[in-house]
Amino acid sequence: MNPSQARAARAMLKLGVRDVAELAKVTPNTVSRLEQDDQGARGPQPVTVDAVRRVYESRGVEFIPENGGGAGVRLKKGHRGVE
Repeated sequence: MNPSQARAARAMLKLGVRDVAELAKVTPNTVSRLEQDDQGARGPQPVTVDAVRRVYESRGVEFIPENGGGAGVRLKKGHRGVE
């Protein structure tokens, strides 16, 4: 999950930064940093990325890998984005 995918997934689900943070058990600042294109040399911890990704995937988001057409996100067919 790259920063653009994280931003798109959150927007698609109509969740606020605080909502995602609470569900992933991280701080709102952590979610915001994860969505920044310039994350610095260290970047987010893999465990943090996994926690946020699980929140999105549990609500029907599929992450599409880079395949020549660009990475992306979509909702699973028949899924409305709510748990």
